Amino acid sequence: MKNFDTLYNPYHSQRNPVVAKKGMVATSQPLAAQAGLTILQNGGNAIDAAIATAAALTVVEPTTNGIGGDAFALVWVKDTLYGLNGSGKSPASISIDKVKAAGYDEIPKYGFTPVTVPGQPGAWAELSRRFGKLPFKDLMQPAIQYAEEGYPISPVLAKLWNRAAVRFKEAFEGDEFDHWFETFAPDGQAPKVGEMWKSQDMADTLRELGETECESFYTGNIARKIDEYSKQYDGYIRKEDLAKYKPEWVDPISVNYRGYDVWEIPPNTQGIIALSALNILKHMDIEDKESADTYHKQIEAMKLAFADGEKYIADQAYMKDVTAEDMLDEAYAKERLKLITDKAGQPEAGEPKASGTVYLSTADEEGNMVSFIQSNYMGFGSGLVVPGTGIGLQNRGCDFNLDPESPNALGPDKRSYHTIIPGFITKGKDALGPFGVMGGFMQPQGHVQVAMNTIDFNYNPQTALDAPRWQWIKDKTVWVEKNFPHQIAEDLVKRGHNIEMKLDSGAFGRGQIIWRDPETGILYGGTENRADGHIAAY
Repeated sequence: MKNFDTLYNPYHSQRNPVVAKKGMVATSQPLAAQAGLTILQNGGNAIDAAIATAAALTVVEPTTNGIGGDAFALVWVKDTLYGLNGSGKSPASISIDKVKAAGYDEIPKYGFTPVTVPGQPGAWAELSRRFGKLPFKDLMQPAIQYAEEGYPISPVLAKLWNRAAVRFKEAFEGDEFDHWFETFAPDGQAPKVGEMWKSQDMADTLRELGETECESFYTGNIARKIDEYSKQYDGYIRKEDLAKYKPEWVDPISVNYRGYDVWEIPPNTQGIIALSALNILKHMDIEDKESADTYHKQIEAMKLAFADGEKYIADQAYMKDVTAEDMLDEAYAKERLKLITDKAGQPEAGEPKASGTVYLSTADEEGNMVSFIQSNYMGFGSGLVVPGTGIGLQNRGCDFNLDPESPNALGPDKRSYHTIIPGFITKGKDALGPFGVMGGFMQPQGHVQVAMNTIDFNYNPQTALDAPRWQWIKDKTVWVEKNFPHQIAEDLVKRGHNIEMKLDSGAFGRGQIIWRDPETGILYGGTENRADGHIAAY
């Protein structure tokens, strides 16, 4: 961002950013954004607002997240950036041999096998304890109200909900999945647009979490219910696994990209993939945004970064041979750069040593800012809902593999390779602000595109999100949005890329941005047009 004055340039976007001074909440659901704004107006800070928004999102957007998921946060407080890893570990009793003995050649998506300890409630409580201002139970109140009184279903939410219900009817076998249908499709179908939906079980759970600062989830009544449910269906997760869980404060990692520091959470997340790609791209001449050459360079750098990520990213305790520092080494980035030609390449990992998610941003008048992301994974996660709680359990364990030689091999008490990543940008000692693009393996690709739109092309936050996106899928296959420039797509085909145009923009992630002018403190927000995106500000 060369100059904040360019944010007013009407030629940069058909939609302008939201501009405010006292506080801002940007997320994919208006009701959740309003919950966070209410907390700000009641004396809470950006951290309080983030927690309240996150809790509300579990109710008003259950198609992409839930109470039983994981979370990560980057928190800017008093000129310092903090990282929180709120991902849970695998159960102590699970192993590759047990999963194979159950008849699986790979970890299934649904059921108890991929269930890992949900870290999200613990992350909420930890953020509140360290940086919050208001009582934790107050932060749960908007979510409790939505769950108890109900809310009308929006169009995007209805589409995602129905898609999941149809898929689950075909995929689920066994009465352990009955509780999902009782909670989210009680009449055998998803709620429709404008229909009211509520869950007293979820309201009671959120109230219990508020009153116990989430201790009940890990050592109390809720932990007991999860344990009983798992035992009933021979699941692996136990109350002892829950009791051991603690969120972990981590040092964020970054690369300097053309004078700006772009920050991510370190492994076990795939944030390092975005940084690896930017580390390559910063050594290349990038001039015109809308040119086949620019897109080609972005795609090729992304492919190389993903190849390394797939091979090396795991729980940091198991990354023995290759560290995050190795993957972001400047000399290694230059070696990878040499592999990029004017034709589409086949991605392969290098040797660094040798050379249904929701995202939200918040900001307050004091300068505090939060980049926060949480997910049950693949929409509703494992398809399991703990009876009497409304808690859908995540299925993060399916990102482990069954190769015992891999650093990301399935094992007990281990964090898996994780797709969800919050982002943040600083310049010198000043924070530009939080950003993120949710959506599985689209996320680091979205981070690279948004960061470059901001830094290389001087786009305001709304334009940076509105710009047509691409997603590398595998080998030489690249998906592009329906509004992607056709001439550029044709030029990329000539370079050897297999370009596939997708009509559903939901495949390209959903992002949020808040930038803060360090001189004036004015906030500029962008939200996602591919979702029910909304910015609440005052």
